Amino acid sequence: MKSYSYRLVNVFAREGRLTGNPLCVFEDGTGLDDATQQALARQFNLSETTFILPSTRATARVRIYTPSYEMPFAGHPTLGTAHVVRDLKKCGDAFELEMKAGVIPVSARGDRWTLQANGARARVPSQSKAELARVLGLAEADIGESPLWVSTGREQLVVPLRSAEAVRNARPQGDVFSKLKSEDGQSMAYVFADSGASVESRFFFPSGPAILEDPATGSACANLGGWFVSTQPGVAVERTISQGEAVRRPSTLYLSVKYGPASPADPRILVGGDVIELGRGTVSL
Repeated sequence: MKSYSYRLVNVFAREGRLTGNPLCVFEDGTGLDDATQQALARQFNLSETTFILPSTRATARVRIYTPSYEMPFAGHPTLGTAHVVRDLKKCGDAFELEMKAGVIPVSARGDRWTLQANGARARVPSQSKAELARVLGLAEADIGESPLWVSTGREQLVVPLRSAEAVRNARPQGDVFSKLKSEDGQSMAYVFADSGASVESRFFFPSGPAILEDPATGSACANLGGWFVSTQPGVAVERTISQGEAVRRPSTLYLSVKYGPASPADPRILVGGDVIELGRGTVSL
C-alpha cells in the first residue's frame, strides 16, 4: 500500500477562507493509472481534482478530472495547481504548466495567480434567442446580442444577458438543456451581464438529470475573453467578475484582454484570482 499526498485549495477566493471554488491537488500522480485518477476524482466529488506529473515541456504536467471525465483545460484547476507547484518545486512566480490543451503560462503576485489562455475560437449556436431563452428559463427579451460557442481550450456556450437581474433569474430547464452540445458533446452554458467595468455571471452544467452550478469557472472566464475578442476585435478589456453567490460560494475573477502594439491581431487573454490553501492529507491505496 502506498500513500499519495493531496492539498485542498480554494481558487478565486473572495473575502474569507471558505469562498471561491474548491480544488483537490495530488502532489505526485506518478504511478496512478487513468482509472484510479478518475476514481479519486469521484471519491473527492469536487468539481475538479488534479494530478501533478513530470513534464519535458514545462515545469509540471497536470491532468484534470471532474467526477465523471477528464478535461483538457480548466481555469481554477490550473491556478490552484500552480499554487501547489510553486511550493513543491520552489520555481518562483512565473512558469508553465503542460495540459492536454497545450502549455499554459502562469504567474503570481503573492497568492493572486494569473494564467494566459490559448487563442480563442468561436462559432454561432444553432439555437435561436427564443430557444436559448427556453433552455435558460428566461424571456426572449433577456437574451443579449451574439451568443457564441467559444473555446480557449474547452468549448462552452457564452450567453450575454441584458441585465444582472436576468442572470440571477436564470433557471435552466433540464428537459431541454441537453440540446446544447459543445464540440465534445458536453452541455454547458455561461450567462453574464456586463456593466462595462464589472460582470455578474453564472455557469451551468448537467449531472445526470440535474442541472448544477459552478461557483467560479476560470475556463468560462477565458471564454468570455474570447467572446470579447470575437464581438469587439481590437478593444482592450478589463473586468472584475462576480460568480458563485447563488450557490453561497462568492468568488471573484479578473479578466484582461490585451493587444500588443506589435501584434494588434494577436490578443492575450488573461484570467486571474486569489488562491488559498485550506488543508492537506494523504490517501492510501
